Amino acid sequence: MEIIVRAVDVGFGNTKFVTDAMSSKPGDIRCASFPSRAYPSARDPSKTLGGEGRKTFAIPIDGLFYEVGPDVMLAADAFRATQIHGDYIDTPQYLALARGALRMMKLDVIDLLVVGLPVAVFAAKKAALEKLMTGRHDVGGGKAVLVRKALAMAQPNGALIDYATQHNKVEAMEHEHSLVIDPGSRTFDWLVARGMKLSHKQSYSVDRGVSNILQLIADDISHEIGRPYTNLDNIDLALRTGKDLTIYQRTYKLARMKPMVEIIAKEAVAAMMQRIGESYNVQHVILVGGGAFLFKRAVKEAFATHQVLAVKEPMFANVRGYQIGGTNYAHTVLATAGRPARAVSGEGEVA
Repeated sequence: MEIIVRAVDVGFGNTKFVTDAMSSKPGDIRCASFPSRAYPSARDPSKTLGGEGRKTFAIPIDGLFYEVGPDVMLAADAFRATQIHGDYIDTPQYLALARGALRMMKLDVIDLLVVGLPVAVFAAKKAALEKLMTGRHDVGGGKAVLVRKALAMAQPNGALIDYATQHNKVEAMEHEHSLVIDPGSRTFDWLVARGMKLSHKQSYSVDRGVSNILQLIADDISHEIGRPYTNLDNIDLALRTGKDLTIYQRTYKLARMKPMVEIIAKEAVAAMMQRIGESYNVQHVILVGGGAFLFKRAVKEAFATHQVLAVKEPMFANVRGYQIGGTNYAHTVLATAGRPARAVSGEGEVA
């Protein structure tokens, strides 16, 4: 008998979520992810794929079926539209991705679901997102998940909680200042905190993320080959693996764009430094997020007098922190409010 807490972080690049949490320690929190792509169809694609079905789910929303999941790129056509804008949470694609994560959690009821938002839109979108994620969710295939309560957190706040817990420093950091830097697909987020308490005026985000770098390289490739190049996923994979791209049987060397990539990274860091002011009182500079490797050099140059810290599996740092924070919230606020505990329901389709 326990209160069931789960976390999901619907990013512009990937949707990360908690599949199991045996305790509030990061090492005991199991996470998974899938690309943040949701492809609409007038018919349920799961009924037409037969025995060769891909590992995706069809999420019904407003009369359409949005295909999401680990194999979602197999559902893509030549046109690759992404919802990369400030009103992302208001789109059916966002809801489809969140519900896809709920289905893969394999629970019928979740007492507390923790979700995240970029820092710049946190105050404006918090209440709307909590309302959106509370209630009954049709996750397709005749299944539904009931979310009794939703709680939104600023994305880097999750990473701060994760770092402090990983290194057993929650109490030690109570009176220390930390800066969490979280380069994502669309936004470059940062958070300044004393202990676990946020400094809202110094925390913010700018639209200078990984997608800007990918588009910059795609534009250069388009100029070189004389026609539009739109495969941003291939560019992203090449950057992460350090391999060159092969386009029309010719090698495109990514190294030639390194100076331009550094300019974008430095622009994002400069915007942050202007916002936070002098950094002499910052004891912890923590770099997380799936795009950290592209911004690491610019961050280290800006904080030459500091050690730039990291966490294990930085892509999951936020969602692990959501889970830890949500568990603490459940054991204090929800438990003391008299919410009845219930048995865990682990029944459901294996994702």
